[in-house]
Amino acid sequence: MTLQYPRRQQQLESLIQRLGLPENAPIQWQLLDLALTHSTLSAEDNYEQLEFVGDAVVKLASAEFLLETYPDLKVGDFTAMRSVLVSDRILALIADQYGFDRYLLVSPGAMADTAGRESRLADSLEAVLAALYLSTHTLQLVRPWLDPHFQQLSTEILADPARQNYKAALQNWTQGYQKTLPEYRTQEAGQTHNDPHRFTAEVWIQGQCLGRGTGRSRKAAEQAAAQEAFLALSRD
Repeated sequence: MTLQYPRRQQQLESLIQRLGLPENAPIQWQLLDLALTHSTLSAEDNYEQLEFVGDAVVKLASAEFLLETYPDLKVGDFTAMRSVLVSDRILALIADQYGFDRYLLVSPGAMADTAGRESRLADSLEAVLAALYLSTHTLQLVRPWLDPHFQQLSTEILADPARQNYKAALQNWTQGYQKTLPEYRTQEAGQTHNDPHRFTAEVWIQGQCLGRGTGRSRKAAEQAAAQEAFLALSRD
């Protein structure tokens, strides 16, 4: 069933084409429209519930992809790789490649919030994944266009000795070589939501500060600090 607004219907059909899905794909257009409606435009009819479902959908899609593509990997590697594939940073990058900004209905005030853009893109992508999944209750409208992104990203992750989880990699290094654990000293530098420099972190090892980083969350700042320290130690 198509939408009653022809212009919006054409917009959503354009997105489906960009995703590479067939014109006759069994899309529930009302769900797709909802998946691309921000809460600042409608407090009741927005993507928040679909985002909740989409969080599970992207985890399932990535898990199926990893199991089929790398059947010999250990479960720990699966977990580390999936955590990267489903991160907000990666989901926002994927959404940006398909130009989600042009399809997302959002208030002018929220659109002006550049610090929140990554979160909006990641959330709307999860909501779109939910809409596509609920249209068929399978992954047939999800994996054909999402798998190529997972393939490229997983190749990059496997080439990275830290699996892009530098806190875990640094801890393994310090335990193996120094029989100690890294110490993180993290502070909140500001109050702005989604500010990429909201938190600052230092990582100390045996009385020395070996890495510094910033991030939108404590976890992100500590990952950035751990990355700097791990890469420095790896070069020594």
